[in-house]
Amino acid sequence: MSYAIIQTGGKQYRVEPGRFYDVELLHFEPDTKLTITDVLLVSQEESTIIGQPLVTGATVEATIMQHLRAKKVIVYKMQPKKKTRKKNGHRQNLTRIMIDTINLDPSSEAA
Repeated sequence: MSYAIIQTGGKQYRVEPGRFYDVELLHFEPDTKLTITDVLLVSQEESTIIGQPLVTGATVEATIMQHLRAKKVIVYKMQPKKKTRKKNGHRQNLTRIMIDTINLDPSSEAA
């Protein structure tokens, strides 16, 4: 089982080929191929390569499936005994990506 740890939108995700993930909004059209170069770790079969901070020559190929919005988060602020209440809601914009392949440059395996 091969996997990688990528960084996108200020967050880190453990990704595997053939699975989809919801990440921060990416400004690309659906069905667009995407190459992610911010790869922090690659694990294939029995070898694991850790970047310092990134793995050189490692890329993750992904396809953008759709844009969606997350579940609503309710923000409720109240001061007891003062009769002040404030209720807000927030929905985060997300992009669903399908991980196609994890590519690793052969020269980076020796490093």
